[in-house]
Amino acid sequence: MNSGYMHPLYAESFREFGNPYELEHSGGWALERAIPNTDRHDAIGLYPLFCCKAWSALGRDLEAKRGQWVSFSMVTDPFGGYNRSILEETFDFVMPYKNHYVVDTSQALEKFVSKSHRANAKRALRKMDVEVCTDPTSYIEEWIKLYSVLAKKHDIKGLSAFSRDAFEKQLKVPGIVMFRAVSGGETVGLDLWYVQGDVAQGHLVAFNGEGYTLGASYATKWTMLEYFSGKVAWVNLGGLPGGGDESSSGLAHFKKGWANTTKTVYFCGKILDRRAYNSLSSGTSNTTFFPAYRA
Repeated sequence: MNSGYMHPLYAESFREFGNPYELEHSGGWALERAIPNTDRHDAIGLYPLFCCKAWSALGRDLEAKRGQWVSFSMVTDPFGGYNRSILEETFDFVMPYKNHYVVDTSQALEKFVSKSHRANAKRALRKMDVEVCTDPTSYIEEWIKLYSVLAKKHDIKGLSAFSRDAFEKQLKVPGIVMFRAVSGGETVGLDLWYVQGDVAQGHLVAFNGEGYTLGASYATKWTMLEYFSGKVAWVNLGGLPGGGDESSSGLAHFKKGWANTTKTVYFCGKILDRRAYNSLSSGTSNTTFFPAYRA
């Protein structure tokens, strides 16, 4: 059964941004969007990663939309069954986008989690408990409140500025695992994951002010790694915001301290109606942005 980013309910959580479209042969999902001020449409892979069952069949799915969509673009799942050659055969534009920090769970945590992270986790767990929620949907109010803090702090907009309706769907998606940090009987942080086969994908995480002060991020990550050890082969901690890898940033230091390897994700684009693409892009300056008409 499909779970996580490949489940129809996850695709439906983006309905307010476009029309979720199932790609018949590859088994992935796209989001069809109207191109502003035109009668044309393009499509993107779901945020944050495009996942599918048969990468070798994706080209067939996209060819079926030739002339209907102006373009298609997406960011690859780092655990997908593809190589660079398959991507280059399928797409016009393939670019290494960022590195994701990853855990190979066959290694004992003590062998790779940094000494400072282990100390911070131990200290934080003296001040709070972290539990695995049996029913994530029952924490919708707490989650929305916590995410609003995160969204305001980082000025989150666009596809990742999820609505209540989107979150209600996402918390029901098969494969979700929610870790709840609790201090004084109150929720101070929630960490959301999706299990897809032998991979746990880090989805979203948010804390309130007290959670940040108490180091809840260390407590939840340590508990998460303990929980998934023996249950999945890989844990994807994700990359850094944007398209760069600022290896000296605080977030990079945090993620690197939990990981024991990295995997590259790619940004891929394909033009499906060349004439329309050129016409729509004619007024734009030289740009590497894809599609150029949305720059």
